[in-house]
Amino acid sequence: MELKRVVVTGLGALTPLGNTVPDFWSNLQKGVSGGVPLTYFDTSKFKTKIACQLKNFDVFQFIEKKEVRKLDPYSQYALIASEEAVKDSGLDLEKADKSRIGVVWATGVGGIDSYAKAMIEYCKGDGTPRFSPFLIPLIIPDLAAGHLSIKYGFMGPNMSVVNACASSTNSIIDALTYLRLGKAEVMLTGGSEFPLCIPAVGGFSSMKALSERNDSPETASRPYDKDRDGFVIGEGAGALILEEYEFAKARGAKIYCEVIGGGMSGDAYHISAPHPEGIGVMQVIREALKDANIQPEEVDYINTHGTSTPLGDLAELKAIKSVFGDHAYKLSISSTKSMTGHMLGAAGAAEAIACIAAIQKSFIPPTINHFTDDPDIDPELDLTFNTFKSREVNVAVSNTFGFGGHNATIIMRKLEA
Repeated sequence: MELKRVVVTGLGALTPLGNTVPDFWSNLQKGVSGGVPLTYFDTSKFKTKIACQLKNFDVFQFIEKKEVRKLDPYSQYALIASEEAVKDSGLDLEKADKSRIGVVWATGVGGIDSYAKAMIEYCKGDGTPRFSPFLIPLIIPDLAAGHLSIKYGFMGPNMSVVNACASSTNSIIDALTYLRLGKAEVMLTGGSEFPLCIPAVGGFSSMKALSERNDSPETASRPYDKDRDGFVIGEGAGALILEEYEFAKARGAKIYCEVIGGGMSGDAYHISAPHPEGIGVMQVIREALKDANIQPEEVDYINTHGTSTPLGDLAELKAIKSVFGDHAYKLSISSTKSMTGHMLGAAGAAEAIACIAAIQKSFIPPTINHFTDDPDIDPELDLTFNTFKSREVNVAVSNTFGFGGHNATIIMRKLEA
């Protein structure tokens, strides 16, 4: 069976760098930091008091007040980013065969904020259960995909992916697979996350995963810097419309790029630490290259997982050097988490959109906040420190890895007729 080609025709972004794709792309190029003091709850007794939050965002500009209370923020963000992507795609939903349009949506922690607030209120009371009838739909991680399907009437494949911080890259790979196999003609995919709440910040902090550079939130996320001390937690969503190439071409769609491959692997090592030799990362990149049917030398840019953790940053670079050999020194490499923070289950979608910016706009987003070289990092690698680089990008790779040893990589290429 010959697999069908798959292209990207629509994008939507709701991120700490901008609430639309044009704003997101512009601030990526400028090297803007999304880090700010965390304002969603009282952090006075927390070790981490910073985050990468949305800016100038008012949910009521997008969703009616009566509907907002039925939606956890992660679902709100999914609906908002997806609306931009659907509009951007130019799909005529009045004429579309919606049985051939599906949804694969991702989240890492789902409605954790709604669950936490409900339990706090319950524990304040006398033990009488007074839970909202919307509580379960607020919490469960598949509901964003359900809400998207209901909103647009999409009746094709519909599912949710929960794979920690690899979630939305996995969702893109799943959407790619359905389209390649002819199970749908169009897929709405991506991921959303709202982890800026008491249990998520408290839990990650107790694991020593978060930066505690509270006096300088804008410089706290510093991948590959000697003094990195953990990631800065972020929120938001990224949405992509993927289409079977011939279908997109026939309707005259604007095409951003082609998705040519994806890979998945497991570290089989530790619940939160990466394999120190990067073995699982080597495997996932090789699987993606094989799936894309390209050679390592064809890759121009890698958007790394690059969370700003001491162990993770080193393991990924070690894997890249192993897979790409001498070509590793010709690659452009950067971590956009230096700007967005770590958006958890939404990270892969946002970073895929960053890769598409690199392909479309011929620039490499920078790794900002580099102050001190790490002696354990090869200085000959081009990590695009602090300032963007102009470069034609034909092939871009995006890596994402999650707790539990989940690894996912996608590869995108400038469209070839």
